[in-house]
Amino acid sequence: MATDGRTHASAGRARAVARPVEPAPRIEVRKTYKLYIGGAFPRTESGRSYLVSAADGSPVANACRGSRKDLRDAVRAARKAFPGWADRTAMNRGQVLYRVAELMEGRRDQFVAEVAQAEGLRPEKARAIVDRAIDRWVWYAGWADKITQVLGSSNPVAADYFNFTIPEPTGVVGIVAPETSSLLGLVSRLAPPLVAGNAVVVLTSEARPLPAITLTEVLATSDVPGGVVNVITGLKKELVPVLAGHVDVDTIDVWGVEEAARRDTELLATDNVKRIVRRPAGVTDARFDWLDDRAAERPEWIAAYLEMKTVWHPLGV
Repeated sequence: MATDGRTHASAGRARAVARPVEPAPRIEVRKTYKLYIGGAFPRTESGRSYLVSAADGSPVANACRGSRKDLRDAVRAARKAFPGWADRTAMNRGQVLYRVAELMEGRRDQFVAEVAQAEGLRPEKARAIVDRAIDRWVWYAGWADKITQVLGSSNPVAADYFNFTIPEPTGVVGIVAPETSSLLGLVSRLAPPLVAGNAVVVLTSEARPLPAITLTEVLATSDVPGGVVNVITGLKKELVPVLAGHVDVDTIDVWGVEEAARRDTELLATDNVKRIVRRPAGVTDARFDWLDDRAAERPEWIAAYLEMKTVWHPLGV
């Protein structure tokens, strides 16, 4: 059957319409890394940032370069949150910390990718580290309602009264996070003071802060009250002296302070009678095996953030 030119033109237009449309190129949404203070994610008041690189030296992101004021704000938030956290029952603190482990499990793949990138590890090794970090949260959460029985005591006295020793949290704890272990080392230092009922201000690993920032997103969506954990990124040479010298910080964990700065840091801390928590003698940050449960899971690490209170109570007649 004969056809005219209009029929051929209509068929050509139909074929043109039916051709699939190529999607427009997509621009990746880059993440903006912030501080974590009082349960919120503020930008640093200084407006400064610094470059964070992967283990191979390639640039990854910019992180906030926290300031003195940011650190003071974090200590103030921790002090405000401390009484409520310390007054919770031990069982409840354990439940809250266990919930953190549950949420970390849900973001396992993201943690694996960030740890592998930050520490230059193969995926299977990074996965083993993340799994151990989650398990370590669970292990310490289980100590929440047991540490008092282990450390507390009823003391024999030759008089008509009882004498009890009761462990209590020290207050606001400043943690200088391990530099070499971006997630597992941080969890191993952060969980013990939280189990003990303290509020915490963390200075993250300077070179590898991104897994710690992701952990703050977990904490923000968990049951941990705002201000109980506060996380600051930045340069340790600027922030460690401020943390050590702050009179409203009761305990400082100097694990992540480089050897050259340890003496000056501890002298600053002793000026205002801080408790100082150190690495075991002869142990360096770079050579400590965080995967070794016998070395890294210890109730003594909880005890380091507790004060022993002695109570005298008269016998009833």
